[in-house]
Amino acid sequence: MELAYGHPKSLKPIQTKYCPGCGHGVIHRLIAEVVDEMGLQTKAIITNPVGCSIWADLYFDFDSVQPAHGRTPAAATGIKRMLPDHLVICYQGDGDLAAIGTAEIIHAANRGEKFTTIFVNNAIYGMTGGQMAPTTLVGQHATTAPEGRDPGVAGMGYPIRVCELLATLEGTKYLARGSVNNMVNIRKTKNYIRKAFEAQMRGEGFTMVEILSQCPTNWQMNPVQSVEWLEKNMITYYPLGEIKNTLDATAGAPATSPAKAN
Repeated sequence: MELAYGHPKSLKPIQTKYCPGCGHGVIHRLIAEVVDEMGLQTKAIITNPVGCSIWADLYFDFDSVQPAHGRTPAAATGIKRMLPDHLVICYQGDGDLAAIGTAEIIHAANRGEKFTTIFVNNAIYGMTGGQMAPTTLVGQHATTAPEGRDPGVAGMGYPIRVCELLATLEGTKYLARGSVNNMVNIRKTKNYIRKAFEAQMRGEGFTMVEILSQCPTNWQMNPVQSVEWLEKNMITYYPLGEIKNTLDATAGAPATSPAKAN
């Protein structure tokens, strides 16, 4: 009997360190599935920085580089320029990308660097204790905003819609926002990742997929409650779908080694 579905070759079969209900594990699988289906395991390189995403190199069965906090786009730029035929994945959380790494991601996008960013947005700092992130919603509680984010009196500012911000830059070619809250959105998110990877391998320009993800531990919820909270609050503020698509409509998928989907 033919195996129709199995564990991705690009994902190591080891126990996860992520908290119960965390979306990182699902996102890892989606990336690994697309890498396998495109036949790019031997040409994939992931750069993952400080934060919960620091563990990514434990799970992916292909090359990885761990840059300093926020500097992942700079490292990915150098790797892609030296190895233009490789799939370079810049894997970042919201604190890393939208706070300490803001300059790096904006300038890499503006230059049209030809790597793909996977931006995991769980609206909070995960690994360091649940502090307010640039993406934390107004009124959302965090350890550094115990009464909720207040853009007025407390002067905490407003949550940043990163895709919409980067969409104003000429160097960005494909920006999409997905989510891992249910199977429908998981399948759509995988399709966004595939389109971004294919565009990168054609050399079209900067691509990024933002993915809304649960963080039950720092949201102080159980996994089911965290999914419900994401659906009610995050998706209404961060709308899903393709935010910008200026890819070559006549271009097909890049030529890759044949690989059977897992």
